[in-house]
Amino acid sequence: MSIRWRLLISHTTMLIVTLVLFIISAMLIPVAITGDVRSIKDLYTRQYALKPLTKPEENVFLDVKYLAKKQPNQLLNETLLNQYDQKLDPVASGLIIRKGEKIVHSSKILNSIKDVKKLPSFEPENIKVRDTISINHQFFLYVKFDFYFPDQEKGSVVIMREVSPFVELSRSLFPLIFGLLFLSLILVNGLLSYFVSKSIIKPLFSLKKATEQMGEGNLNVKIDNKRQDEIGQLSDAFDKMRIKLKESIDLQLQYEESRKELISNISHDLKTPITSIKGYIEGIQDGVAVSQGKLEKYLSTIKRKAADMDQLIDDLFLFSKLDLKKLPFAFVDIDIFRYIKNFVEEINFDLEEKGIKITVENRMDNSAIVIADRDQLRRVMTNIIDNSVKHMKKPEKIINILINDEEDFVEIEVHDNGSGIEPKSLPYIFERFYRVDASRNQSTGGSGLGLAISKQIITEHGGDIWVKSQFGAGTSILFTLNKAK
Repeated sequence: MSIRWRLLISHTTMLIVTLVLFIISAMLIPVAITGDVRSIKDLYTRQYALKPLTKPEENVFLDVKYLAKKQPNQLLNETLLNQYDQKLDPVASGLIIRKGEKIVHSSKILNSIKDVKKLPSFEPENIKVRDTISINHQFFLYVKFDFYFPDQEKGSVVIMREVSPFVELSRSLFPLIFGLLFLSLILVNGLLSYFVSKSIIKPLFSLKKATEQMGEGNLNVKIDNKRQDEIGQLSDAFDKMRIKLKESIDLQLQYEESRKELISNISHDLKTPITSIKGYIEGIQDGVAVSQGKLEKYLSTIKRKAADMDQLIDDLFLFSKLDLKKLPFAFVDIDIFRYIKNFVEEINFDLEEKGIKITVENRMDNSAIVIADRDQLRRVMTNIIDNSVKHMKKPEKIINILINDEEDFVEIEVHDNGSGIEPKSLPYIFERFYRVDASRNQSTGGSGLGLAISKQIITEHGGDIWVKSQFGAGTSILFTLNKAK
């Protein structure tokens, strides 16, 4: 349940309880105040109070009492008794005439009283003429007068009015009830405040404790949360923030390690050719290259080393621009089969000199148009082909380019029958400066940036690139390009 609903229910409950207690108090106060002072005093020793008769009751009682004394037979006159009933109706009272063991007259309001034995007992002395009596779980105040009819049969006139025991009891127990109501209000308010505040404060303390631990550098602290309210949502958001912060710090540490490795690799790859160049130049200066042929060999080596350095610097510059997403792309629609066929024709002569056969197999039913940057796609193809050429050690060297048509993209596979890649190296070949040859030999490993650059370019095209390889049998580099819509 949300905090909003908890607070709403708490406040609503408090309001309802307050209103109920107010209504009860409002009912009790008039009852207590309007009661007779003497009767209130007597209620501490008696269960019910005796209320004074109302004016109609007093008048009717005096009349029937006079008739009972002087003309008892008149109390059997129904016409006269009905007149008395009408006088008693406005005050919800009724008249009962008892003769012997029978009720000879009963007002309509007292029809529920059928058993004469439940009426007050006959008392000719008329000492206890007023009291409260319970009949059929109803309470009645009564005033009576007992007499004898002319035939000496016992007679009674009883004027009765139903009263509520709650009213009488509340009058007697008003101070106690009012005190209990007041204490109940305080108790309900305290309990509601305690449980609502506990449900809010406890998880906030957990968040505070977790925040303090995170401030001390502990990002592994986990917040146990099973709530679905706003506090639960806050805890979930806080935990997600903790996880992202931990991932960010871990990534930062990883970047720092990568930066150190990058600097180490660049230093190694630049220092090696520079050292060679310095050695050959010193050899020339010291007169080691005494013949024209040896001099040309030294100069040729220096030129090649300088070219390797220049290529490495270009690759670094290109990879840096790709990594920072600052390399502009000129995307156009390209007929992919014609583009790859023209590319293969351009490089075929150089590959034939190295004894490498290259083929293109179009597996598409129709020519497909893709969206690509011509120059950057050429760089991808060149890097993949160069990588294949460097690992060709078999007598028969073959490179196959396969073009497969998919629903929304074209898949291009460059397969060679070279030495293949060990399984442990497969996950890392697209990482910068990674070389299968740990010695970092330029003749077999290159700069280590070719496939990393290819991955960046294909990613910018919105495609994927991956590798399949069987060690000793060959390698396939596959990538996808989106079709033009």
